[in-house]
Amino acid sequence: MTSQIEVSNLAKSFRVAKRATGVMGAFGSLLKREYATRAALRDVSFTLNAGELVGYIGPNGAGKSTTVKILSGILVPDSGTVQALGMCPWKQRTQYVQRIGVVFGQRTQMWWDLPVIDSFCLLRDIYSVPEAQFRRRCGELTDQMNLGAFLNTPVRQLSLGERMRCDLAAALLHSPGVLFLDEPTIGLDAVSKLALRQLVKSLNVEHGVTVILTTHDMDDIEALCSRVIVIGDGEILSDGPLTELRHSIARERWLTIELEGNQLFSPPTNTTIMRREGNQVWLRYDPVITPTPLLISAIAATNNVRDLLVQEPPIEEIIAHIYQNGQP
Repeated sequence: MTSQIEVSNLAKSFRVAKRATGVMGAFGSLLKREYATRAALRDVSFTLNAGELVGYIGPNGAGKSTTVKILSGILVPDSGTVQALGMCPWKQRTQYVQRIGVVFGQRTQMWWDLPVIDSFCLLRDIYSVPEAQFRRRCGELTDQMNLGAFLNTPVRQLSLGERMRCDLAAALLHSPGVLFLDEPTIGLDAVSKLALRQLVKSLNVEHGVTVILTTHDMDDIEALCSRVIVIGDGEILSDGPLTELRHSIARERWLTIELEGNQLFSPPTNTTIMRREGNQVWLRYDPVITPTPLLISAIAATNNVRDLLVQEPPIEEIIAHIYQNGQP
């Protein structure tokens, strides 16, 4: 596959003002300001191929947004290189931003007091989109995202879900080849999240748009991403397919058992009861030590079972393990 973004040995630090507590501490800070240096990124390297949809995840302060801002040309790193679409984002920013789209979940690129369509027209002029192409593209995005009902509504009067759909459309008006999504579903209700996920998936699959998604919502990752890059404390902790990430962390499986009535239950050897609620029991076990068919047979032989469900641990458990241990 064609390499579209190459990140090599990226590093970025920020000076953070230090302030002592209390009134005297505040007064002292006015007279003499002290600073500390905080490393946001440390030797970050990865490559993205054209048409990939990659999850870029990590805890707060891990370096996700800093990476996205560097990749989109907003920030300049202290060291390291980035080649994206054949350009350096911060050195060739004018040409580069013509070919990318960026959505920040907590910010909008539209004008607060203007109707949505006016913001779209302003962005058309900023990106120099030909009128015929703009009309066609705006019509397509309006239909895909059901924007027709509020195109003439001021941005400040939109709900959060409506604004996010409009922001995504605004980022796509100039038909970018790469889309950066930084917490795009933050604060959205379940219906709006599902709609946004479907739109992102469609852009990636049907139009070949390369997507980098940062999010704390693991449901977004499971629904959209086949590859996941995990960052913590400014360093890449893991990079690979989501399925490999699961298998590299734990062989553990979870077995949910629904018993007939509120009967006694003793866990089989080499299993652990995680919890019990009424006639439901949740077991943790290692399928290599205790094969699933043998475990189910042993439970069914000694208990009256109504239903069984075998599951892998949720992705939140996998990611939490990486955060705590620093590596898969």
